[in-house]
Amino acid sequence: MSQKTATKKAVARKDMTRLQWTWKEMKRNWVAYLMIAPFCLVFTLFTMAPVIVSIIMSFTDFNMIQVPNFLFLDNYIRLFLDDDIFLLAVKNTLIFAIIVGPVSYLMSLMVAWFINELGPRIRAIVTLIFYAPSIAGQVYLIWGTLFSGDSYGWVNATLLDLGLIAKEIQFFEDKKYVMPLCIVVALWTSLGTSFLSFIAGLQGIDRSMYEAAAVDGIRNRWQELWYVTLPSMKPQLMFGAIMAITSSFGFGGVVDALAGNPSVDYCAWTIMHHLNDYLGARFEVGYGSAIAVVLFAIMIGANMLVKKMLSKVGQ
Repeated sequence: MSQKTATKKAVARKDMTRLQWTWKEMKRNWVAYLMIAPFCLVFTLFTMAPVIVSIIMSFTDFNMIQVPNFLFLDNYIRLFLDDDIFLLAVKNTLIFAIIVGPVSYLMSLMVAWFINELGPRIRAIVTLIFYAPSIAGQVYLIWGTLFSGDSYGWVNATLLDLGLIAKEIQFFEDKKYVMPLCIVVALWTSLGTSFLSFIAGLQGIDRSMYEAAAVDGIRNRWQELWYVTLPSMKPQLMFGAIMAITSSFGFGGVVDALAGNPSVDYCAWTIMHHLNDYLGARFEVGYGSAIAVVLFAIMIGANMLVKKMLSKVGQ
């Protein structure tokens, strides 16, 4: 676009309201809007609409049978002042998210950075090795066998042979072991989509940028990582952060597979467990929606915090 044309458009825009200008641009680019219309429709119906409906339902006593009555803040008051199990679920979820989220994120980044230094053929094999646990359907069976509560469990058998214990430890029935083991398994399976996005981001960096950085005074690999690599892959870093937050706050499947539902003394009970209990078992949709809204708000806050932290990368 020439400077003269740009000046004419700027002058024309001053003579219109924001709404008029937007409508004119939409008519001019109608083909582009037509192309994205199917996605916008699906996103609105299956993402935005459920969120809005959940927020509205969280202020009611809807039970899927009777007409809902508005309770205003009663569900939230009950949630934070009367529901001790929910407060325990919040504590367990935050502990899990604070440990697994950052550790899995940094682990995915460091492993991807290491793999990126390998040759193409070796890189493909090593990527598969690290990625396989996140898609393997039998990964919980392996860990269940390792920490089985009888003498056939590999850990118990080894400890008995060495004389370190006198009888078998019921790992998934003892609240001292349930949460740590679930965290370890979650980390083991955490090299998933974000890990692949980091590899893709590293592969897309222009190699000439490293040469220019060396001329500008970069002297070691850590400076290269901070000032060149990470700023060049901020979209992948943000995507990986969102995936890490989502998985760390929704880790109920790991607990169900290893420790059952509910876990002993609710020691690994999470917000997702509480949500599924009230929506899927009790059909208290209003109260369950309040739980979902709280979880949604926590995840939004975590995303905003991560976005602020990533904005400082390379500064």
